[in-house]
Order: sequence, then structure tokens, then C-alpha cells
Amino acid sequence: VQLQASGGGLVQAGGSLRLSCTDSRRTFSNNAVGWFRQAPGKEREFVASISWNGGSTVYEDNVQGRFTISRDRSTVYLQMNMLKPEDTAVYYCAASRSSYSGRGVTNYPYWGQGTLVTVSS
Repeated sequence: VQLQASGGGLVQAGGSLRLSCTDSRRTFSNNAVGWFRQAPGKEREFVASISWNGGSTVYEDNVQGRFTISRDRSTVYLQMNMLKPEDTAVYYCAASRSSYSGRGVTNYPYWGQGTLVTVSS
């Protein structure tokens, strides 16, 4: 599994962005995938995860209702709406070895490079 995250950028508060995560080896179709983020000076935190078939999703409380995680055969997406300045962070996608996975960073051994999201007030 080799993951690449893309789609970050600068957006005003209230705006939207869609992040994408692809696997260059096209092998993560059977893996759960998660999105995490890390703001300057803070620990990496869970944002959302999706099961191998898209049938199960989990969200961190303060993105619930604003962010939507989805996937097709080759890409996992994170649609981010109603963005807030506190959403500013480097966003990472990560794949689990399992078909279903949760919030823990240690559940995800495969990581892509991050993509920076900056939300201005």
C-alpha cells in the first residue's frame, strides 16, 4: 500500500474542500481507511474512517455533520463543508490491515504524506 493524499489548500471559513486519497499500488480496496489531522503544536488526531466496502463510517465528534468520508474502488474522499479556522491542519490518510478499523492511530500501519488545509477567518 502506498498512499497519496491531495486536495488541500486555502479556503475561507464556511467554505468547502474535498480531499482525495489514492493507493498507487491499487491494493487498499480490502482495507479500512482513515483520515487524521495534525495542527501545529498538537498531536495527530482522528477525523474519520471508512470500512473496506464503505458500509461503515466513524467520525470524530466535532466534524460530524460537516465532513463526509466515502470511497470508490481506487480513492477515498473526505468532503469537508462548513470549514472552521480550527480545522486548519495537515491532513493524512492511512490504511489499516483490517477491513474495519476505528479511531486509533496504531490501527493504521500505512500512511501517506499529508496535505495542508488552511481555513482563514
